[in-house]
Amino acid sequence: MTNSFLLLCIWALTANIIALFPSKHHHWPAAYALLSISIPLMGYVFYQNGTLLNIAAALIWASTMRWPLLYGYNWIKRKLK
Repeated sequence: MTNSFLLLCIWALTANIIALFPSKHHHWPAAYALLSISIPLMGYVFYQNGTLLNIAAALIWASTMRWPLLYGYNWIKRKLK
């Protein structure tokens, strides 16, 4: 297992542990931190492993960050109307 994929697994585990705890802010501060870490991490996964594992990493990322993706999609849809 490469370093980048190990870091991705740690990132996913951290995201799931954060999701277990109750939050007054509905986890948005943690989501911003996870998003800022995940973007360079995805580039590192692509650099070290290639396209196939980067697609797997993107699926892991999308399943973890589904609510920010949904809110972003709805925001873009509203702006385009």
